[in-house]
Amino acid sequence: MVFDRSVNKLELIGIIFLSVVLMITALAVIYCKNYSRSIFIEIERHERALDQYEVERGQMLLELSTLAEQNRVEAIARERLKLVMPPRESIIYIKP
Repeated sequence: MVFDRSVNKLELIGIIFLSVVLMITALAVIYCKNYSRSIFIEIERHERALDQYEVERGQMLLELSTLAEQNRVEAIARERLKLVMPPRESIIYIKP
């Protein structure tokens, strides 16, 4: 059996239309995939920056705790500010 059927004008327009829609859909899929990859790369970059900021924060908290130690504050008060501990007799305690 040989099909020798000619395509009419309406069928040809339908085939062309569907082909164009198929191409547009394929291009849209490619664009969306590329866009999602670029967003993923951006997210990864921000996550790496966030990790670095968390490391810096940890280091600064450690430095703050070191700088705020009672012994260090007392030593600086004595050396730089020439402060001395008052005698026990001159200390007045106030009850809340």
